[in-house]
Amino acid sequence: MTDDQLATQAEISAEIATIAGTLGRGASETQPRLDYPPYRSSVLRHPTKDLHQVDPEGIELWAPAFGHRDVGALESDLTVQGRGEPIGERMVVTGRVLDGDGRPVRRQLVEIWQANAGGRYIHQRDQHPAALDPHFTGMGRCLTDDDGTYRFTTIKPGPYPWKNHRNAWRPAHIHFSLFGTEFTQRLVTQMYFPSDPLFDLDPIVQTVVDPRSRERLVAAYDHDLSQHEWSTGYRWDIVLTGTHRTPTEDETEDDA
Repeated sequence: MTDDQLATQAEISAEIATIAGTLGRGASETQPRLDYPPYRSSVLRHPTKDLHQVDPEGIELWAPAFGHRDVGALESDLTVQGRGEPIGERMVVTGRVLDGDGRPVRRQLVEIWQANAGGRYIHQRDQHPAALDPHFTGMGRCLTDDDGTYRFTTIKPGPYPWKNHRNAWRPAHIHFSLFGTEFTQRLVTQMYFPSDPLFDLDPIVQTVVDPRSRERLVAAYDHDLSQHEWSTGYRWDIVLTGTHRTPTEDETEDDA
């Protein structure tokens, strides 16, 4: 490792050791820390006051509404949204949305957004010097079926730089949003790919200080999902409640 990498990893390791000491023996945190010093913007942006109680019916008057007819079948295929083929590794990402007892969550609106194969988002704030792909929007959505299954066809995203510290790079990831039955139930999380060398150097991944919870953010390569001469396949289940709940960002701001 370079000096920069060693310094970053040392800072993350020191923070995890401090957290472990605070929690005590046998205790763990399964959700991301909101004020994680190595993730520098979280110190300035994390909530510091109690949440306000509001009238849920009043909120729903201003929330988006959707039904089965509003989500088209092709919206889950991010490779057919342009006039040509997007650049990169075509892949299928699928899994089940489950409750804490392992039961399927049916008709759940699942949305994803991601960088392209070069690690760039189609967003005016993303100006790092990687090529934009005119045939890839990086956005898609679907509804889970009766078995709680979602399925997307997309392009594997690339890592990208961010300004948290010197030579900082985010591991390749896909953002997931789940809406529940109401807009106020929305949860946001990220899915990562196996054996990414940037995990130990990424403070956002490390905000989940419990190793087993971090592992639940990583998809598994599934060769049975891969299609001959067409696409690779990854499987990732999302658990909404219970001790095996998928870590979410429901009270944090994301980097992109």
